[in-house]
Amino acid sequence: MKTMKGPALFLAQFAGDEAPFNSWDAITKWAADCGYEGVQVPSWDARFIDLAKAAESKDYCDTFKGQARENGVEVTELSTHLQGQLVAVHPAYDIGFDGFAAPSVHGDPKARQAWAVDQVRQALTASKNMGLTAMASFSGALAWPYMYPWPQRPAGLIEAAFDELAKRWRPLLDHAEDCGVNVCYEIHPGEDLHDGITFEMFLERVNGHKRAMMLYDPSHYLLQQLDYIDHLDIYADRIGMFHVKDAEFNPTGRQGVYGGYQPWIDRAGRFRSPGDGQVDFATIFSKLAAMDFDGWPVVEWECCLKHPEDGAREGAAFVRDHIIRVTDKAFDDFADGGTDDAANRKMLGID
Repeated sequence: MKTMKGPALFLAQFAGDEAPFNSWDAITKWAADCGYEGVQVPSWDARFIDLAKAAESKDYCDTFKGQARENGVEVTELSTHLQGQLVAVHPAYDIGFDGFAAPSVHGDPKARQAWAVDQVRQALTASKNMGLTAMASFSGALAWPYMYPWPQRPAGLIEAAFDELAKRWRPLLDHAEDCGVNVCYEIHPGEDLHDGITFEMFLERVNGHKRAMMLYDPSHYLLQQLDYIDHLDIYADRIGMFHVKDAEFNPTGRQGVYGGYQPWIDRAGRFRSPGDGQVDFATIFSKLAAMDFDGWPVVEWECCLKHPEDGAREGAAFVRDHIIRVTDKAFDDFADGGTDDAANRKMLGID
């Protein structure tokens, strides 16, 4: 068994225009001061990283990682959540998702998609240059507006959506293979890959590509009322990344999973800081330890109540308390009888 690294922090929710959240040097010092040993980097945020330079220059990557290390943290992974989202966008979301892309491609879905694909390719190359082995992303979505089957979905609609999604991602997965980097799709509502079944539908269409992996975030499963513990057993070989994010689901006579279009604070299902929700992290960390997961437990802070800086500091301690330092011996070794093959055969009556 292997002991997890960590704790680590996803920086996306903390990036801002005020210190210490506005520069790579300052935010890595702040993260270390909060108790983190690693940081997951949003590759779209130019305040932290020049993605084009990272894809072109190993020297730039060495300097980037070196500064973080000097400040007390390792770079765990790059994230392309926003760019991955734009690999596949249903027209209903064109306006809403334009803000994720460079202004030069706003209003032009084809140009935006090409930009997004290039961004993901650059992030994979940059990950290779940094010596990283996994990259976080979203799959994007073409079928999401048809998630609930009313009106009745035309025959073949979902199949066509997944065929196209696989067609768009297959070249990127092949580039990931060339780079030695896993693409870890966060299984997330709003994405075509939003549960185990949809991940399997995608995986079948990319011929079981070994670089297509999962980012496991139990909060999204709890809010869907999916068995997030059983999920670990089913997909053990495909879980390449772990977000530590809590949630709670408290349905009422007025609303349930869909939330009634309410803001987060008024929804039956809400994200919470680690330890404040209903996710059984003790069992999750035990399962991951038994599975030999040796990646980083990465706190992704999202909470409708708590201040983010409090959530960050508490999250570091929470993860540290849950990481299991695995044993290298059996607890009953003291009772070892010291038998040999001959004694074993005699005990079984097969001498």
